[in-house]
Amino acid sequence: MPTSFSDLGVPAVIARALSAHGITAPFSIQSATIPDGLAGRDICGRAPTGSGKTIAFGIPLVARTAGSRPKAPAALVLAPTRELAEQIAGELRPMAQALDLWVMAAYGGTNINRQIDRLAKGVDILVACPGRLHDLLDRKALTLGSVSTVVIDEADRMADMGFLPDVRRILDLTNENRQTLLFSATLDGDVAALTRDYQTDPVRHEVGDAAPDVHSMDHYFWSVNRPSRILASVALIRRAGKTVVFTRTRHGADRAAQQLRREGVEAVAIHGGRSQNQRDRALDAFSGGEALALIATDVAARGIHIDNVACVLHFDPPEDEKAYLHRSGRTARAGASGTVVCLVDVSQKKAVKQLQRKLGLDIPITPPTYEGVEITYPAPSERKGSQVTGTPKKSSNRRSDDGSNPQNIPRVNRTGLKGSNNRRSRGAGVSGARAPEKDSNESDDRPARGTGPDRSGQGTTRKKRNGDKSYGGGSRGGGSQAKKTSRGDGRPVAKKRSTANSKGRR
Repeated sequence: MPTSFSDLGVPAVIARALSAHGITAPFSIQSATIPDGLAGRDICGRAPTGSGKTIAFGIPLVARTAGSRPKAPAALVLAPTRELAEQIAGELRPMAQALDLWVMAAYGGTNINRQIDRLAKGVDILVACPGRLHDLLDRKALTLGSVSTVVIDEADRMADMGFLPDVRRILDLTNENRQTLLFSATLDGDVAALTRDYQTDPVRHEVGDAAPDVHSMDHYFWSVNRPSRILASVALIRRAGKTVVFTRTRHGADRAAQQLRREGVEAVAIHGGRSQNQRDRALDAFSGGEALALIATDVAARGIHIDNVACVLHFDPPEDEKAYLHRSGRTARAGASGTVVCLVDVSQKKAVKQLQRKLGLDIPITPPTYEGVEITYPAPSERKGSQVTGTPKKSSNRRSDDGSNPQNIPRVNRTGLKGSNNRRSRGAGVSGARAPEKDSNESDDRPARGTGPDRSGQGTTRKKRNGDKSYGGGSRGGGSQAKKTSRGDGRPVAKKRSTANSKGRR
């Protein structure tokens, strides 16, 4: 196996740029694909996340790009998520700068006018999410006829998120003699169809397992009731170090981050409901060590490359075994070790046991222990200020600071309709809680729909108008009786003040 990039035929100027950033020895996927990529062949590559795919396609991409004209990039990289697009661009820039090439990332949540201006000046390598690229094409900010090299990264993720029709339309606009490099964690199904329709005699390289190796990580399943989850998480994060914490919903991510900070653990949240600047700042804070915990929805389970993640915490158990693997793959990357912890409420034990069987993990659900040491933390009822005796006070659905509900106050559904928890559990995954929110904005650059407040079950109900402009068919004071204009003796009736804003109209 080659021991240096020079042995693979990488131009010396690119090899020096990589060496300056501490990249001197190629990984397996790089050794396998770079020679074919430099030779101009189409490549269909499969490799696990964190195996070095960006450098594997980045070196041929940069080496074979000779420059471009305004509004006509010469090379295109398609990525499913904003974070992945930015990370790819960041890894390509040192190599591209060595050859005086310009790299730009284009995705939603950023200023499209600045991107249009930059394209007008000239961009050699464009890294883009499909949605923003379509926006730029609609505005005639660029053409793709000069694109001679296309990279489709995380193609299976594109398929899962429904982006393959967009990818096909984009490929149809590029040079038909282009070189197409496709990388994916799996190469079957829709990805195989894409390969068949848009690649020419591709060479196939497969490295490592098709999914993260579940046995390369240390797994723990902790029996922790919901009121104690934050305190258990605090104890784990302080002991384990840099931790990615997964929740099922955006609201859950924001709430967990706030509660962790309240307990003295610096935490940042990332999900599709946050602006791009907020997402970038959160990733920078976590990558740079300013934050010890990154709280994320499943958007971060694929496509985000963060080094030295010591632990993955399933704050909410995942929806299925596939989600468990994708989440857990944030640790134990590139041959490193890692720890995965799943918090299990008593109501979730049966479903988690089924999940374990599908994963091939025969691990008991135990009280919190980590590396043979028992993890202890105060119970919510033992904390200062907790109400442990006496009659519960009346409350309007208040909860304690750690998110518990010690008074067993009936919850209110987030739809605004009062009801039991059973109504919220329909269609849920293994957690037995409500089904995960669909974060349409988490994946690409399209605005999330329906993110405003839900007003179902609220407000004033409009009655039939019966030909009258007022509610209830009568006067604004309510009722449909005819308005009396005089007394029996002919004297006029004194007008009363309008009660439109009185108790009946609130």
